[in-house]
Amino acid sequence: MTHAPFLIAALDAAAHDRSQFDSGTLALDRYLREQVSQDIRRRVAACFVALTDERRVAGYYTLATASVPLADLPDGLRRKLPRYGSVPAIRMGRLAVDAAFKGQGLGGALLVNALRRAASSEIPAVVLIVDAKDDQAAAFYRHHASTPLADSPLTLFLPLASVR
Repeated sequence: MTHAPFLIAALDAAAHDRSQFDSGTLALDRYLREQVSQDIRRRVAACFVALTDERRVAGYYTLATASVPLADLPDGLRRKLPRYGSVPAIRMGRLAVDAAFKGQGLGGALLVNALRRAASSEIPAVVLIVDAKDDQAAAFYRHHASTPLADSPLTLFLPLASVR
């Protein structure tokens, strides 16, 4: 029997030590250490962490509700949807992996976990959207079958129906 290297769970600010997390991106590290608890408390985002056996935070992502203009989606998807101005979405606001765990596929595993969580939510949504911080991040999401929104190459989406 193999052992999963990480447990992915909702962030527990009291139980999960975030002080040593270092993704190499100051804004992502600062958010996890200083702001995410407030966002959770205010119900503007949910945070999920990948934990090692020692309960070290190896990576994280956040999810929040959002909407996307119907006109920004490709024709093939748009034709299957009601003619509303915008449709419900789940936004992955942040995704980061600690530098010590990069190159192990954890970023992709976190993305898959986020997609499964969004697709199985009781709150309906059509797509998972992400705002890539740069071209390298956008390439990561494109590698995982995400498509840029019209006129916005750093905002990408994946239809949740494809996950189900």
